[in-house]
Amino acid sequence: MKLNSDKIIRLLGCSVLLVFSYWLFIPSGNVSYKSTTMVNKDDGTIHHASKGSFIEQGYEMVDGIDKNSGYEYKLVKQLPYTGDKEKACFVTLARNSDLYGLLRAIQSVEDRFNSKFQYDWVFLNDDEFSDEFKRLTSSLVSGETKYGLVPKEHWSYPDFIDQEKAAECRKKMTEDGIIYGWSESYRFMCRYESGLFFRHPLMDDYDWYWRVEPDVEFFCDIDFDVFKFMRDNNKKYAFTVSIFEYVGTIPTLWDTTVDFMKENPDLIHPNNMLDFVSDDDGLSYNLCHFWSNFEIASLDFYRGEAYTKYFDHLDKAGGFFYERWGDAPVHSIAVSLLMDRSEIHHFDQIAYYHPPFYSCSVDDETRIKNRCSCNPANDFTWQGYSCTGRYYKINNLEKPDGWFEYLG
Repeated sequence: MKLNSDKIIRLLGCSVLLVFSYWLFIPSGNVSYKSTTMVNKDDGTIHHASKGSFIEQGYEMVDGIDKNSGYEYKLVKQLPYTGDKEKACFVTLARNSDLYGLLRAIQSVEDRFNSKFQYDWVFLNDDEFSDEFKRLTSSLVSGETKYGLVPKEHWSYPDFIDQEKAAECRKKMTEDGIIYGWSESYRFMCRYESGLFFRHPLMDDYDWYWRVEPDVEFFCDIDFDVFKFMRDNNKKYAFTVSIFEYVGTIPTLWDTTVDFMKENPDLIHPNNMLDFVSDDDGLSYNLCHFWSNFEIASLDFYRGEAYTKYFDHLDKAGGFFYERWGDAPVHSIAVSLLMDRSEIHHFDQIAYYHPPFYSCSVDDETRIKNRCSCNPANDFTWQGYSCTGRYYKINNLEKPDGWFEYLG
């Protein structure tokens, strides 16, 4: 269909009005606009129509009319959330150079979940955040933003580490082609994420966290409070993706863990999930771990005696620097040994992407209900290199309909 010049001008006017009216009606405080509709009074054409379901979820309509063009507009205004909330936050360890990849991730989280609930966001950095970083991230977050500097003693070598030995180990791992084998800062990061991030003073106000990294994306609406879900269902750790670890990064991690178990048998939960991380009743590690770039978890667990002793035991062994122990296997082994297996949860309905893997529910009803935009053919959950099938099997959980069609 061809558009004449008058229609083109009217459409352009509609777009300009849309932007102007959005800007005009933005008030102060935690109020945002979900979407807009504009109606052509001449032919009734609707542009950018919004769904009535928004209004049922804490939104209201703001109507107006542009006298010059004759277009009506409707802004769907989201009201501040007034229901009960958990003491919870998002937490991101990032550098200033991560800004634009992080903005996309924040926008995804806000659009799909947090604009409804307005939870806070804690940003941590081993250097001072720039004004640009603070200005742009805070403009996207519907809750309060907090910016913290990692203490120097948490981003450096402990005094019990032989730094010459650590340098030799990095050199050897580089020669062996181990991913990030050469990186000193990557090791600081893994140690910090393993046992120190929750000790930052900014985290003292919270009982729960949701970890978000730059360049991630969420594909489905999340219309329930995930933190409240965790509390109400007695869950303490949740994941979306699980995978096998690179064995070359953790050659002695399991032996060190076995030593811990022998020294602290009272700390191992009687209903643990050892069979997730070991195929031979604890003789060896099968390398399964939860991909910790996404995790929702209880901070009380990390602050507790069992995890504190486990981290300290690993730290003194030196494997964060003499090898390249990652926070993902550390968290996963700890969760599997120190928690009741019923406290660990897989969020199938939270579709998620962190390069290069996707989590996208293979259940059609779940995707339609949650307005998902992901392709289930890309889902990693039931692939051969995923450990999530094992999680379902050992816990006698029902898999989603049609999962077997996506085996790989």
